[in-house]
Amino acid sequence: MKALVYEGPGRKALEERPKPEIRSATDAIVKIVKTTICGTDLHILKGDVPTCTPGRILGHEGTGVVVEVGAGVTTFQKGDRVLISCITACGRCEYCRRGMYSHCTTGGWILGNVIDGTQAEYVRIPHADTSLYRLPENLDEEALVMLSDILPTGFECGVLNGKVAPGSSIAIVGAGPIGLAALLTAQFYSPADIIVIDLDRNRLDVAKRFGATATVNASEGDAVAAVMKITENRGVDTAIEAVGVPASFITCEDIIAPGGTIANIGVHGVKVDLHLERLWSQNISITTRLVDTVTTPMLLKTVASGKLDAKKLITHHFTLDHILDAYETFGKAASTQALKVIIAA
Repeated sequence: MKALVYEGPGRKALEERPKPEIRSATDAIVKIVKTTICGTDLHILKGDVPTCTPGRILGHEGTGVVVEVGAGVTTFQKGDRVLISCITACGRCEYCRRGMYSHCTTGGWILGNVIDGTQAEYVRIPHADTSLYRLPENLDEEALVMLSDILPTGFECGVLNGKVAPGSSIAIVGAGPIGLAALLTAQFYSPADIIVIDLDRNRLDVAKRFGATATVNASEGDAVAAVMKITENRGVDTAIEAVGVPASFITCEDIIAPGGTIANIGVHGVKVDLHLERLWSQNISITTRLVDTVTTPMLLKTVASGKLDAKKLITHHFTLDHILDAYETFGKAASTQALKVIIAA
């Protein structure tokens, strides 16, 4: 089968690999129909994720059709159309019982990280009963790919962790796909102000169309000063970090109001300064989280009802044969205006 393989920092290749096989009674083999590229894949290629070693098939998102199941799989059978969760969960360990599926002792974020992932023609899914979701009938499959990772991530790590509330003010630092997912799902709670900060004018225009009440272009001046002006020098109740670089986290520190919450989503590959000399007295909270995908069933219903239009995050389409072109397009979003790319296997 064809597969996109990580070959070390800065290197990747489309290769022929053996089709995966059942290794455990709880495994399923899924034929990929649609997959995508995540910002985390770019972090892997930068060398920011040391748990992902050369030779790994990348990817942790997608939809597909079950082609084989282990003897212990009871929820799914051959022919079922499924959504693949980016988080693998056994459902039985201490962390799973606490709803912290991302810390499952035999799962968590393993796809495209410590086991082979979804940017291939087939993928093996451990703990299939609790790591796959049956696709609703008559829904756009491309839109459902957004439920593998970015929508639950933006919602859980940004909106829920950030304690977004009706009438509150929030700022999202980073208008990439994850930041935009946080923007879309934050509107479930009717915040009064949603300020989006980025360096890219196109992405800020998209954020405005998606519901931002104000945008700040950090390439055109002092973003902190702009946010303070918008909030009458108070700051925001929730600051969502959606980039994963030191400057964006420090911006969150600079704009958070007393009593507010900084919710980190970004994948950080280098240290970030925490300015407790300024923040120790401000009653703020700082939250971190790897998505647990506990909200995926709710988000599936929200998309199915038409309350959330996930497909508008998609900007480009490729086939698996052209996945290297997809990476080039996704990695140069400033010039290509890419958000999420869909790859048909």
